[in-house]
Amino acid sequence: MTQATHQDRIEKTVVLRASRERVWNAISDSARFGAWFGMDFDGPFVAGQDATGRIMPTQVDSEVAKIQEPHRGKPALFRIERIEPMTLFAFRWHPFAIDPARNYDDEPMTLVTFELEDAEGGVRLTITESGFAQLAADRREDAFKANNGGWEHQSRLIALYLDRTEDAGES
Repeated sequence: MTQATHQDRIEKTVVLRASRERVWNAISDSARFGAWFGMDFDGPFVAGQDATGRIMPTQVDSEVAKIQEPHRGKPALFRIERIEPMTLFAFRWHPFAIDPARNYDDEPMTLVTFELEDAEGGVRLTITESGFAQLAADRREDAFKANNGGWEHQSRLIALYLDRTEDAGES
């Protein structure tokens, strides 16, 4: 796995040992995405629409699930930007929006993209989150630091999810 970080952008790249279809389903199907990511969504991901999720600990790693547990049930709004089948999935959200005393509705959202490319032995998934520079100064650094670590975990979680669901016959 490689990573690049800049003041405004986080990027994580991982080669997943699975077919493009299986990786695509893991990122674009809200139920499958939620299983590894740690979120329960109110419906499918549809470009141009919002999907509301609630934090539910990941089903694929007990240590990460323990980190997520204190935030169980906290809502998160995903504004689905683009769905380009088998290639790109993108959404906007409020990064590190976990303070129940703060209303994030009027704050800028960052853009998260998942891009798929063929790679030797599997599929290269590049996860990029950009737009941190536009966040309020009092939370920019914390949001960047939390999400940088979060995407590190998520890069591992999707790989674990794909490894564990392969034998279950998931397409």
